[in-house]
Amino acid sequence: MLKHWPPLNALRGFEAAARLGSFHQAAQELHLTQSAISQQIRSLETFLEQPLFYRSGRSVTLTDAGHDLRSTTQSLLQQLAVGIRRLEQYRKPNQLVVNTSPAFARHWLLPRLGEFNRLHPEVDLWLFTSFEPPDMTTQTIDVTIRDDLSAQAECSYLELYSDQLYPACHPSLLEQPQALRTTLHGEREMDWSHWVVEGGTDVGQRNNGLNFSDPGLLLDAACAGHGIALVSQLLAQQARAQGQLQPLCEQSVRGPTWAWLVHRDSEGSSLTRSFCSWLHNALEQAGQA
Repeated sequence: MLKHWPPLNALRGFEAAARLGSFHQAAQELHLTQSAISQQIRSLETFLEQPLFYRSGRSVTLTDAGHDLRSTTQSLLQQLAVGIRRLEQYRKPNQLVVNTSPAFARHWLLPRLGEFNRLHPEVDLWLFTSFEPPDMTTQTIDVTIRDDLSAQAECSYLELYSDQLYPACHPSLLEQPQALRTTLHGEREMDWSHWVVEGGTDVGQRNNGLNFSDPGLLLDAACAGHGIALVSQLLAQQARAQGQLQPLCEQSVRGPTWAWLVHRDSEGSSLTRSFCSWLHNALEQAGQA
C-alpha cells in the first residue's frame, strides 16, 4: 500500500481533464481557473514522476500512463461517490434498524411487512439479517428478534414465542413409500436427534440425507419436495396454509424460544414502540392460529 497518496483534488482535476480532453472545460466543470487545473495536474505528474498529458498549444491528449490512470481514477471516484451517498441512510430521521435471522426474515417477517408499513408508514425500517446474534453494544441496532438470543448489557430482553417443531413434507411425497423419502437434516432443534430425545414417533427419518445449516433453506427444501424435515411451527405457517407442507403426524415437540432485545437508547422512541407493539400482537396471533 502507498505510504503517501496524491491529493484528491488533483485526482478530480485530472479525471475531469482526461474525460473532457480539455483543461479549460475541466476548470469550468469544477468551478476552478484553468491555471488551478494545470497546477493540479503538474503536481500529480511530479508525484508520479511521469507525464500524463501530451501538450500542444491549447490541445492536450493522454499519454499511455494517463489512459491507465484515467480508468483507475474514474473507478475510484465513482466508488467513493456511491459510498458517501450510501451514508445518508445512517442519518434518516425515522430510521429503525431491526436485526433477525435470514430464516425468520424470509419466512415470517417479510410476508407481514406490508401490513406493518401500511399501519406505520412513518417508520423507515432497515432490515438487517445475520446468521449469528449481533453484539448490541457495538452495532447500531434498535431491535433484534431471534431464536438464539440471551440477555445483553444495555438491552431489554423479552421472550415472545415458544415454538413447536413437527415433521412435514410436500404433499406429493406422501404418495411415496417411507423408504424412498429423503431425510432433510437441520441444526440445533431442527436435527432429528432432538425429535427422538423429545419422544417423537418414528416417521421414517434416516441418519443420512441432505443437511442444512440454515433453517430457512431447510424449510425451502421441504416445500420443494426434496424430503421430510423437522420444521418450525412459526416459520412454516405460511407454507402450510398455501398447501406446500403436510405434517407427517399430529405430534409436535418443544422448539426454540423466540425473543427480542431492545436497545435501551431506543426504548423510548415512538418508532421502536410502534414496531414492538405490532410484532408482539402479530406473534400472539400466530400462537393462536
